Amino acid sequence: MTKTPSASQQANLDKETIAGWARSLGFQAIGVTDLDLSEHEPAFREWLAEGFAGEMSYLHRNLDKRLQPQLLEPYTCRIISARMNYLPADTQPLEVLENSELAYVSRYALGRDYHKVLRRRLAQLAQRINSLWPNHQYRAFTDSAPVLEKALGLKAGLGWIGKNTLLIDPDDGSWFFLGEIYTNAPLPIDQPLDQDHCGKCSACITVCPTDAIVAPGKLDARKCISYLTIEHKDAIPEALRAPIGNRVFGCDDCQLFCPWNREAPSTEETDFAPRHGLANAQLVDLMAWTEVEFLKKTEGSAMRRVGYVQWQRNLAVALGNGPATAASKQALSNQLGKTDAMVDEHIRWALTQLALKEADAS
Repeated sequence: MTKTPSASQQANLDKETIAGWARSLGFQAIGVTDLDLSEHEPAFREWLAEGFAGEMSYLHRNLDKRLQPQLLEPYTCRIISARMNYLPADTQPLEVLENSELAYVSRYALGRDYHKVLRRRLAQLAQRINSLWPNHQYRAFTDSAPVLEKALGLKAGLGWIGKNTLLIDPDDGSWFFLGEIYTNAPLPIDQPLDQDHCGKCSACITVCPTDAIVAPGKLDARKCISYLTIEHKDAIPEALRAPIGNRVFGCDDCQLFCPWNREAPSTEETDFAPRHGLANAQLVDLMAWTEVEFLKKTEGSAMRRVGYVQWQRNLAVALGNGPATAASKQALSNQLGKTDAMVDEHIRWALTQLALKEADAS
């Protein structure tokens, strides 16, 4: 006679089933946590109060819902945190960074917009969960609502938050996206990792081009290249232009030089494969794109986060940081007066930098 499992045993079995479904949908791991973020609230509020969020005003909005998930979705009693690796194979990020005539695009943005990929897969996972709980209620998120993603991933046992402020898994490193399912399914919760594995390492702090990591685990976004090239809409402060180098959309340095990423796996997701040669494109070629070309070649990409004006601004800075070639100077000059005054100011700055390099070389 088969013994009927207890409620707790059945919940664990259901959780194992859900984890299997998640893997079949392309997630490397899931974890489950409760809704208590009180341990993370003081540090987050302090970070906002210090102004480190810069112009990201959305982080101030709905703050209570971000810190108290039950206010966002009242039925929620558990949160499933899921991670999916995204690093494309063979994109040679270090080689691209070292070649100042090439454009560096953050590796997460080379393929299809991750918001669309993860949200669709999370919805599919949640729909399968419906077969276990007829009264299942849920909502899936991927960087799309007031959700404290890394803290939830930490609580769900998916890694620890490193000195670079990223969630790091001891086996897979940090090249992954996070997504969440807010649910009323009474799943057993997971425990966080028992320690922070960064130890005495400070590689991410040392290599940050703009010294944006102001203390272990504390980022001043106003100096972060990802913020400057994506979130910041206005002129880039002159003191921060040279350190940007050839990074035209985002920055990966704090991941590239993290020891935990030395053997990080690449993704097998075809959605994240590079498009339009953007893994190692020439700066002068990108600068020549019209707005129509930009919109066409970034369709369905996270790069749409920036518009054409920001794109031109970022390329001008990168060209100004590169070699003073005839092609670079021509690419910059050709765009003068074609976008707006802010872009023109960055183009003139870049042309001045190239002229100074020529003078130094003579």
